[in-house]
Amino acid sequence: MVDKTENGICKIGLEDYAERLTHYLPFEYREIRDEQILKIIQPSDTAVLLDERGEERRSMDFAVWLQKKMNTARRLVFVIGGPFGFTKAVYDRADEMVSLSRMTFSHQMVRMIFTEQLYRACTIIKGEKYHHE
Repeated sequence: MVDKTENGICKIGLEDYAERLTHYLPFEYREIRDEQILKIIQPSDTAVLLDERGEERRSMDFAVWLQKKMNTARRLVFVIGGPFGFTKAVYDRADEMVSLSRMTFSHQMVRMIFTEQLYRACTIIKGEKYHHE
């Protein structure tokens, strides 16, 4: 996550869902500078950018996709850019791109929304009742 999460509501939501996620999988988030992205991603990582040009999925489909990735990836790294997106080098390094919506959200809101979607996917994978469909 590029830059810091300063919006109070977004920060509280992000921290809440990040804590919930640790029940399902090893999870951490880092707030970094733009130029640190490529230093953090290891050659063996599967790097997934959250980007408006990425593939959109319904929550159930995202859970299926996530389960497949967790079964095959050594380490899955999701990257949320800053307000101006990513550099060409980061796009070139990405293995995949995911979009949360056709709508545009602030990069701070995306952190909370995406972390909630990761949590939702984990509950779907485990067959828990958080998601209603």
